[in-house]
Amino acid sequence: MSKGTTLRYLDPVMVSRLKNMELRARLVVEGFITGLHKSPYHGFSVEFAEHRPYNPGDELRRVDWKVFGRTDRHYVKQYEEETNLRHYVVLDSSPSMRYHHAGALSKFEYGAYLAAALHFLMVKQRDATSLVAYDERIHTMMRPKATLQYLRQILAQLEHLFTMEPEGRRTNTASALHEVAERIARRSLVVVISDLFDNVATQHTVIRALRHLRHRGHEVLVFRILESATERAFDFPDVPMVFRDMETQEEITVHPAQLRRHFTKAVKADSEEFRRRCLEHNIDFVELDTGEPYGTALLAYLSKRRRLH
Repeated sequence: MSKGTTLRYLDPVMVSRLKNMELRARLVVEGFITGLHKSPYHGFSVEFAEHRPYNPGDELRRVDWKVFGRTDRHYVKQYEEETNLRHYVVLDSSPSMRYHHAGALSKFEYGAYLAAALHFLMVKQRDATSLVAYDERIHTMMRPKATLQYLRQILAQLEHLFTMEPEGRRTNTASALHEVAERIARRSLVVVISDLFDNVATQHTVIRALRHLRHRGHEVLVFRILESATERAFDFPDVPMVFRDMETQEEITVHPAQLRRHFTKAVKADSEEFRRRCLEHNIDFVELDTGEPYGTALLAYLSKRRRLH
């Protein structure tokens, strides 16, 4: 990124830590050719993306001679399809993701930092990446591209999403994922970032939507983000408190001590069921806590994934 870039979600420290990391598809997806960055779609009409310096071994027919005439330097045309992999980050931007109580970051901010790191990682690998965002419907779906200029556009969009007013909207993760499955033509790596709290769909409908993605040939990775102190351990003061639903604005007064045992048991069972069902369908399921630095969690996952690859 250029020195003038001030987009908040791409942390320079994280960029340096990702320098030697990678995220490769474990399953066979279209366009994934280990160690190569050549299109499997020769002969098809593909969109020009950018120029890159000529390297020994590049085909001479790819040299842009008009640019050579102007600059006396050899540059090669690079096209959108010249990537190993297509990668989609599907980010939940619903009101429940704006929650934070004990942590410094809301779940959405945490997810945005995570998304930015993943987008950077893919562009570093010269793999095409796309941002999809939803609440009760998909409202953002960017085309996958693999250039630094496009990465800046994605980061700017993440900032824009943070400023959007989500009030009045609810969450429909299942519907959004079904739509993603139908709209992505080529098999890809799809990363879902969400708290998986859904007012209009039960757990089995979300699992069905994830299975839809797998049925279409996509590799799927789910990052579930929660603030563990309050959303897992229900660690609130033991005094009567008013809780407000962030999507319906309904309120209820409860005494945390009376609910804590039942609440923590229910959340644990929910997570265990998600993990079990994802494992059945060869879907990676990773739980993240906003109280833990996102970089630490991401690097630990990438290291584990590399060992198991």
